[in-house]
Amino acid sequence: MPNKSEVLQRMDTLVEAWKTNDDSRQVFLSCYRLMTGNMLEALNKEAFHDPQWIHTLLHSFAEYYFDALNCYDCGKPVSKVWMEVHQYTLERELRHVQYLLMGVNAHINYDLVLTLYDMLHQDWQNLSPKEQKQRYEDHCKVNEIIAATIDKVQDELLTPADPVMGWIDTAFGRMDEYLLSRLITSWRQEVWDQACSMILSEENQREVLRLSIENSVIKRNKLIALDF
Repeated sequence: MPNKSEVLQRMDTLVEAWKTNDDSRQVFLSCYRLMTGNMLEALNKEAFHDPQWIHTLLHSFAEYYFDALNCYDCGKPVSKVWMEVHQYTLERELRHVQYLLMGVNAHINYDLVLTLYDMLHQDWQNLSPKEQKQRYEDHCKVNEIIAATIDKVQDELLTPADPVMGWIDTAFGRMDEYLLSRLITSWRQEVWDQACSMILSEENQREVLRLSIENSVIKRNKLIALDF
């Protein structure tokens, strides 16, 4: 399992290369890098019931992103979700906030469901109700870290690239960051529920659920990518 410096270095290397090449995939990964750095800091501060579980979840989650990226760049089969995100990002001229939301939508609403399933399905029935509750509380704790990162994402990544974002801040204060935080929190609650449904489903129903989730994420990304 890669250690924290390897994961952040991997992200930094890609971001710098993409900035040099004016590759819009830098937008989501720059945000993801900030989130990951803050998550690792929270782990060092023992902010979770089970830091080792969260540490493993964090890195397993990242591997879903990197695996999809490597497959796409090498021309190998990749999930429909990430195929669409990379194609939109490389071929469409959109606002940075749209590139960001498409990446967040794919990584949270698709990758995170699969990561949570991977992490929970073998042990879930053996966990006590208290331990199951602590897993969920640790999942929810991440929402606080995301919320604390969103201001920096807007100030450092979005506003410099799109003056409209600065105007929104001036006109509405931090309401836009609050709404984005609420949106991601809502998505992450849905993701937890979907992962639990997969855990409790019969094997032949899991692929049906995965396909349903995939289709939902793709539909949402088409809305995000609309011109405005």
